[in-house]
Amino acid sequence: MDHSSGIRASLAGRYATALFALAKENSSIDSVQSSLDTLSAALAESDDLRALTSSPVLSRDDAGKAIAATAKSLGLDTLSTNMLGVLAANRRLEQIPGIIRAFSTLTSDHRGEITAEVTSAHPLDAKQIAALKAQLKKRVGSDVSVSTAVDPSILGGLVVQIGSQMIDSSIKTRLNTLSQAMKG
Repeated sequence: MDHSSGIRASLAGRYATALFALAKENSSIDSVQSSLDTLSAALAESDDLRALTSSPVLSRDDAGKAIAATAKSLGLDTLSTNMLGVLAANRRLEQIPGIIRAFSTLTSDHRGEITAEVTSAHPLDAKQIAALKAQLKKRVGSDVSVSTAVDPSILGGLVVQIGSQMIDSSIKTRLNTLSQAMKG
């Protein structure tokens, strides 16, 4: 299933599409994907990094220096590091999570894999992601790559989007359903 046209419509999608084209041209899709996975994990674990990517008060220069130092300390590949520099220069660091998700989807499409976009209230660890992949493989019958996002407002559980199919086991949805049922 080709998600590319929908991805290109968003700002994050345009950055991800450009990064993917460069990665493909340089035969470095795997190294960029690995760097973006590392960056995603760092964002989930570091309040300071999340603050850096969402701070409107940092100057472009300071944001650029801070993100360059972060990229170096995380050992990110050159293309990902350069993309972060462009984002800092354009005051678009808040787009990083969307770019990571869109790039993962483009990579999965390129490999012929199915992508599941998974939203959880808290970051998932590697063991939880592996278990989720195994369950989704049983459900859809083929390997599934997982793109994760964190949204505390769902309270708990998961929301899984695979193409047009949505599996919503979030506590927020369960509570809303229960509330509607109680109203009669």
